[in-house]
Amino acid sequence: MQWKINYYYNTNNISPIKKWLDSLDNEPKAEIFKIFQMLSKYGIDLGLPFVRPIENKIYEVRAKDKSGIYRVLYFAHTDKTFVLLHGFMKKTQKTPRKEIEIALKRMKEVKDG
Repeated sequence: MQWKINYYYNTNNISPIKKWLDSLDNEPKAEIFKIFQMLSKYGIDLGLPFVRPIENKIYEVRAKDKSGIYRVLYFAHTDKTFVLLHGFMKKTQKTPRKEIEIALKRMKEVKDG
């Protein structure tokens, strides 16, 4: 059985991660969605160079093209479901703390229902 991939939605029923993905050019978007397909197929067994753990059960999808480096932060929820929490274009070597904090806050919202 494949893993499902869901988007985070805030209390206004808006998905910032979906909006961000929709705003990307075709090339990085295709690269990211290719990794989403692998994630759906292999689930938690998928590892580097495509995904890696960040902290507190938050993982990152790692995509790159000629225009830059892209990250999508997510976590494994219930019943073989991943929830995409936050996406950004990476400009530094290390994942910025503020990006991780956004994902942690959203993960808490999802878990608290």
